[in-house]
Amino acid sequence: MNLLRGISLITIIAILYCSCSKSKTPVTPVPIPILPTLSILDISHTRDNKIATAFRFFISVSTASDKDIKVNYATSDSTAKSGIDYTAVSGTLTIPASQTLGYVDVSVSGDSLRQPDQTFYLTISNPVNATIKGSAKAIGTITTNGTYYPSDNEGYYSPSAYPGYTLTWSDEFNDAAINTNNWNFETGGGGWGNHELEYYTPGNAFLANGKLVIEARQETIGSNNYTSARMNTAGKQSFKYGRIDMRAKIPVSHGMWPALWMLGSNFSSVGWPACGETDIMELIGSSPNRVVGSIHWAQADGSSGTVNNAYFLNSGDFSLQFHVFSLVWQMNYVQIIVDGIPYMTATNSSVTSGTWPFNAPFFFIFNVAVGGDWPGSPDATTIFPQRMYVDYVRVFQ
Repeated sequence: MNLLRGISLITIIAILYCSCSKSKTPVTPVPIPILPTLSILDISHTRDNKIATAFRFFISVSTASDKDIKVNYATSDSTAKSGIDYTAVSGTLTIPASQTLGYVDVSVSGDSLRQPDQTFYLTISNPVNATIKGSAKAIGTITTNGTYYPSDNEGYYSPSAYPGYTLTWSDEFNDAAINTNNWNFETGGGGWGNHELEYYTPGNAFLANGKLVIEARQETIGSNNYTSARMNTAGKQSFKYGRIDMRAKIPVSHGMWPALWMLGSNFSSVGWPACGETDIMELIGSSPNRVVGSIHWAQADGSSGTVNNAYFLNSGDFSLQFHVFSLVWQMNYVQIIVDGIPYMTATNSSVTSGTWPFNAPFFFIFNVAVGGDWPGSPDATTIFPQRMYVDYVRVFQ
């Protein structure tokens, strides 16, 4: 009995050993799929002078997948601004199974004038059936070829000399940047006394190909839904008497109010209208073929006295070519001229109430207002940006 029991015990141990040995046999693991990676490429492209251009951002897939790949995308601003320089986009891109490349197109506005390169971003996020390798943000660089500008050969009146006059000061706008020895930039909104809609910023004035450009844009700062620029020479350049020529091309769309004008240099001490105002050129967008020349002064009761007149083109409008807007200014006398044609004259006898303020120094103001009591607001026909080009301002004395 003891021997049999011993044999049985040995048999049991052997069986258990074999069972344990089988349980230690390695199990082959199920492979974990490696997802393809996505990468997005920067793009640098030249914008067209006039029409929109498609900037194409490519998203590449590292290896072909047997499943559709999805990834979200969205643009964001840098120095280029959506709604002005490009059209913002966002959405989801699907790259079909077995394909290794997808793309997103962004429409960049036509524009011939912006000299420095401008940039914006396209960012990808939340991929499905893929991961993102490296940066998820690509840079779009907008360059300008600079081949189209307002022509110097467009018709205008340009006398070679004025008898008895010598050129004493000018700004030809041929420098790399606006000359701050001549010009100040006014800043702010608040209506400017006329319920205007723009906010003035220095960035809306720049030089391009020998022209000063003042640009009105549809963009929001504070409670103002438009921006523009207003420049003056107060405290830097002031003048008394002479002939003044300004060669300019004027925006004429509804709601625009471009002006080339002057205020008395004592404005800061006596205010308006006592300082006097000379409007060499004002245009209201609803009348694109008409400019108005005016003088304003303080009447005895403190209200504004006005003498003005309008000049009309026989054909076309003031946005189609350059014109020369001039002031002939002598003691007790002002005359306003377009392309050599006088159309508004006033003398000290025109002031029947108050005091004639135009025998003292004045400074220049150039601006493009948006909206206001006189022009009204932009409408559906007004396309932004709107620009006034000034070729030069010259003072002969």
